[in-house]
Amino acid sequence: MPDNNSSPSRFDSAVSASGLRSLGRRFSSIIILLVILGLLFAGLVLWRNIRLGGQQGWAQGPLPVTATVVEPREVPASLDAVGTLRAVNEVMLAPEASGRVVDIEFEAGDTVEKDALLVQLFDAPERADLASAKAALTLAQTQLKRSQRLASTGVDSKERRDQRAAQRDQAAAAVERLEAHIRQKQIRAPFAGKVGIRRIDPGQYLNAGEEVATLTALDTLFVEFALPQQDLSRIKTGATVDVKSDAWPERTFTAKVNAIEPQIGKDTRNVSVQAVLDNKDGALRPGMYVTASLALPPQQNALVVPETAIMTSAQGDSIAVVRGETPKEGGTADIVPVISGRRIGNEVVVTRGLVPGDVVVTDGQLRIQPGASLEVKQPGSPQEK
Repeated sequence: MPDNNSSPSRFDSAVSASGLRSLGRRFSSIIILLVILGLLFAGLVLWRNIRLGGQQGWAQGPLPVTATVVEPREVPASLDAVGTLRAVNEVMLAPEASGRVVDIEFEAGDTVEKDALLVQLFDAPERADLASAKAALTLAQTQLKRSQRLASTGVDSKERRDQRAAQRDQAAAAVERLEAHIRQKQIRAPFAGKVGIRRIDPGQYLNAGEEVATLTALDTLFVEFALPQQDLSRIKTGATVDVKSDAWPERTFTAKVNAIEPQIGKDTRNVSVQAVLDNKDGALRPGMYVTASLALPPQQNALVVPETAIMTSAQGDSIAVVRGETPKEGGTADIVPVISGRRIGNEVVVTRGLVPGDVVVTDGQLRIQPGASLEVKQPGSPQEK
């Protein structure tokens, strides 16, 4: 009789052997995958080292760069601010008395002289009253002269003469009052300038103070701007201010400081400055924004570098400096943190970080690592990429 217990045992052994073979194949696949990944990683590291100049032992020649020597020199100094133009003389024309417009003597944009008649309101009743007042004044003057002659001979009393004098004065005052009323019916230019857009029409009834048009003198303008309070000691009356406007980018206008606000702004802690600008050609207009540069004495021994030498990052500005015995020809790279000042055209004033005689890289510094070997090329010479 066959043993019934032997069949299950042989089956279990076969299953166990099959599982081991399957587990071995999985383990081999994992080993192969890890080897492939290791080779890929090693290849990437090798490629990176080659790109970075062979940090794992592969030699690399000096990097070609363009550099310049920093020498102290005199540079112009100024305080820059955004300013606003304001007319020295500007007014909104308006009548002093109410009335109907009977005549308009200007067109929008006209240039008028001082005291020129611009608008005439209806004043016939006032002129009639003025004629009557002048007649009364003439009579009062005549009577006063008669009383003066009679009083000198004793025929008329001095009291009568004084009464006639008072009547003459009252009549003269009435004439002056009516003449003033008539002048209030006229709108005249208080100064020479350019008239703005007309806001009234003939026959319109105007109330006192109602807007008629603007009158602006354009020959002279104020330039108003503000500077930080720490610059107060550097601002002087009579200093020159260079003014530029985006309306005339090719022109630079000149103004002179004529006033400095004695009080510092409570909110901004800035000092307000006013300069006078000659604008006889009318190129600039009140209300324009301009750039005002207050000229200061030149800055001596300033260290200036091309703006291409500045490398900007989240840690601040820095410059690549060539170190070595002959830095004008080549050496090692030293990345120096610097503090940049104001810009002068395509150059930047460096206030801290450099010393006279430093050789700074102006082109090619983005490929440089600290301590890298550098070869200084003359500007314009071909460089290896």
